[in-house]
Amino acid sequence: MAGSDEPLDSTNNSAPDLQILGDEITLQPGGYLEPEKGAVEGKEEALMNQFASFRSEPLQFLREVSLYVSGQGWRAYDNVIGQPVYYPGFTQNMTSMVMSAPLLQKRISQLAESRVAVEENEGLLNKGDKDYATKRAQRRVALENSLQEVAEKLTDDMICKMESKTFIRGAYYMVTQLLTRAYHQGIHVSSEEVLRLRKVADLAAKKKQSIVFLPSHRSHVDYVSLQLICYRLGLTLPVVVAGDNLNFPVVGNFLQHAGAMWIRRSFGDDALYSTLVQSYIDTLLQQGYNFECFIEGGRSRTGKLLPPKFGILSFVLDSILSGRVEDTIICPVSTQYDKVIETEGYVTELLGVPKKKENLADFLSGGSSVLSLKLGRVDVRFHEPWSLRKFIDEQLTRIPNVPRGLDTDHRNPAVRAVREKILRTLGYKVLGDINAVSVVMPTALIGTVLLTLRGRGVGKQELIRRVEWLTARVRAKGGRVAHFGNAPLSEIVDRGLEVLGKDLVGVVDGLAEPTYYAVDRFQLSFYRNMTIHLFIYEALVSAAMYTRVKRGGGPSMQVIDFEELKSTVFFLSSLFRGEFIFGSAGLDANLEKTLKGLEADRIVKLVKDEKGNVVQVGLSDDERRAGRENYDFYCFLIWPFIEASWLAAVSLMGLSPSGDTTEVWVEQSKAQNSAQLLGKTLYHQGDLSYFEAVNKETLKNSYTRFEEDQMVHVVKAKDSKIPPRMQLDPSWRPPRDPETGALLAEGKLWDFTEKIASCRREGKNRRDGATVSSRVLRLTDELGRQLFEQAAEGAKAGKQKIPNRLSREEEETLNKTVGEARRRRKMRGKPNL
Repeated sequence: MAGSDEPLDSTNNSAPDLQILGDEITLQPGGYLEPEKGAVEGKEEALMNQFASFRSEPLQFLREVSLYVSGQGWRAYDNVIGQPVYYPGFTQNMTSMVMSAPLLQKRISQLAESRVAVEENEGLLNKGDKDYATKRAQRRVALENSLQEVAEKLTDDMICKMESKTFIRGAYYMVTQLLTRAYHQGIHVSSEEVLRLRKVADLAAKKKQSIVFLPSHRSHVDYVSLQLICYRLGLTLPVVVAGDNLNFPVVGNFLQHAGAMWIRRSFGDDALYSTLVQSYIDTLLQQGYNFECFIEGGRSRTGKLLPPKFGILSFVLDSILSGRVEDTIICPVSTQYDKVIETEGYVTELLGVPKKKENLADFLSGGSSVLSLKLGRVDVRFHEPWSLRKFIDEQLTRIPNVPRGLDTDHRNPAVRAVREKILRTLGYKVLGDINAVSVVMPTALIGTVLLTLRGRGVGKQELIRRVEWLTARVRAKGGRVAHFGNAPLSEIVDRGLEVLGKDLVGVVDGLAEPTYYAVDRFQLSFYRNMTIHLFIYEALVSAAMYTRVKRGGGPSMQVIDFEELKSTVFFLSSLFRGEFIFGSAGLDANLEKTLKGLEADRIVKLVKDEKGNVVQVGLSDDERRAGRENYDFYCFLIWPFIEASWLAAVSLMGLSPSGDTTEVWVEQSKAQNSAQLLGKTLYHQGDLSYFEAVNKETLKNSYTRFEEDQMVHVVKAKDSKIPPRMQLDPSWRPPRDPETGALLAEGKLWDFTEKIASCRREGKNRRDGATVSSRVLRLTDELGRQLFEQAAEGAKAGKQKIPNRLSREEEETLNKTVGEARRRRKMRGKPNL
């Protein structure tokens, strides 16, 4: 077997291919120069393939195990690029550095002093005692010692424990066995990106700087695959931020020694714990240890990127702003799958089934079941790394008046505003970088085609033709499509259909040609959503045009004025600002670019005045002759999300109080569950075209948008046992019939709902018009009435009383929150497209 156990030469200026034979990597420089700036696709190779099976190849299996046990060649994990890890005493050294951090020691002293002051006020310390000063000092020392013990215990529970090379070699072998049996075509990377990453890692190691990996998050396999890649390439394994919900017996200990650092899902007001997390992150970045956290927070259940979460990023930002860390390197990472292991579980969650708590039994049963799966391959892509210090400095130069105390004075509104702006820009830049290097898999192409065609099914040749068209569109938009050598497209489509399986894509035989159809549209939408970011601008423009196209008539009747198009696109981009990642060029620039692209593709026809300005937009003659198939494609991408927003807005109508419920607040989660129930009912009654509209995450995003725009107000109590409660803002409450009390189809909220509805897909089976303004309103009003009744009952009975009205303190907090939200909206005040 050809192979090389020598370290990779990080000084080589050409990018080699990665030739894989078994678990060996041979570097074969092919004279390929590093891609110029703007180049998007490089050579991809499998990084690891399946190991030998004991049942079929017992001798080869035993040989492979012995190589890992003895640590032969690269398996020894010696001479890694980066700071040393996996040596006896690593945990003790890390604990000592964290505990001696000046920031932590200062916090402990402050907390002890604060507690002594409280005890003085409560009379527990008598200032009249002659030895008062001594007793006070002794009490403070005792409190500090107690806090030190607590901090040390919390540190031990939290920190990653990279102690034994024997352990990590065994863990690598075992996990790779599992992963490459599930993903039987291995993990693929771009050789150019790997070479660049190693060069950056080599330079960072010399400067004692950390690489902060920020991957997309669709599966638990994300962090496993990145750890395996770093191990195989000889890079220091990153410390991975992980929620302590995964820290259950046996598995938690294993993960902690393999790279996980455990943090609470919520810090609350625990000042000691927050400072401890900051001190640990400071220590990791000061010492140059690689670090990994997920920019989206939790796993995406929908297939597309989630809005950024700023919790851990805020700690990293403080490390730089304070000067405690000079610089760190940011590396956005995209991980794509032919098929995600967890999608069936995601579907049940998105349909309203509560998420199960992780446990050992499920972990073991899941681990054994993956051995029989054939899920295709995993593609991991690394964006060009960049300096966080440089990024922050650039952002600060754009702010006229930078307030003092950016890393300490978090209560200062000016400081909070600047920090939020920097974090928001940072988060969306990382998401944009992830999208820029993401690879579109065959399963995503097939899923997208099947969900964007009219009709029940599609023939094999037509499926291949549309996949070919979509592939060309992805590349034209600067996206990447997974490489499969010289395999013909028909073979790639067959392979994708096989991975998706008959539970997702069915085939009708016995016809003039095999006809494929979507069996589980809800689950298949996960794969469609992996491509939507590439076409979001075209989709919004197409939906805006649809307000005219849906009216029918001749071509002249379906033309839309440019200003009306622009207004509708702006409305939709604002509506979906928490749903999609938009570019930063601004509405005018992106709209102009999008229209030019659609015109070049012969999908739209632009009517211009004598000055060359676009005044009207309509479908082109070519597109009409093609049966609108390309235009429809863009509409089909966005319609499920438009339906979900419409559903969320309709559900708000039911939150309009009546009688003595004017001041009643309902539980936010129950209101969202009620919206989902409304959606399921409307789908089965024909008022919704897409079952995906009842997606829990999409509805939650809509409610978040409503809260940001002050359409609804949400209050969170200090008592964590009291769930968040919400109320419809009085200015958005629809009127009621003074005689019957029924909701009326008028008012600010109704107009908002109708504006969304103008972009909805027309359907033969859906009853629009009067039925929506009467029957649908009656249904949402009934569900709203039930919510108000439940709120009243919850305030009276039960072990934990849920107050349905606000306390004076909560009212004051709400008023402050509303004021801050208005200021943020004024500051943000730009189109998202």
